[in-house]
This record gives sequence, structure tokens and C-alpha cells, in this order.
Amino acid sequence: MQTETPDRILRIKTVLERTGLSRSTMYRKMQAGTFPPNVQISTRCAGWRESAIADWLRNPMFYEVPPQDGG
Repeated sequence: MQTETPDRILRIKTVLERTGLSRSTMYRKMQAGTFPPNVQISTRCAGWRESAIADWLRNPMFYEVPPQDGG
């Protein structure tokens, strides 16, 4: 029995529909660190973690990309 649902990867069309942002605004926010970064799925394919988009939707005004642990 599975207790947690897996984190799905959303494609850009779905992300834009859920957030109501335009493509250019979304990428501008990614550059500024105020929108979740995309994850590379394959050479020419990227998506966004559903959990990260949900976090952004809970508080879009004050969202900041969490710092990465990378020494």
C-alpha cells in the first residue's frame, strides 16, 4: 500500500494553465528566483515538479526558490 503520491512532472502547457502566467512572465520569474526551476526530462524536454508548482500557488507573492545544498 502506497502512502504518498509520487511527484508528477508537469509540462509547460499545464503549468501555464494552472498559474495563469504567460510564458515570458514565467521565465522572467524563474530568472529572478521567484518561480520554481524546471527539470530536464530529456535532451529537448523539460517540465516542472507538481509539488513545486503547488508551493508557488500557495504563496506566489513571496515565493523564493529554496537554496541548493552544493558546497
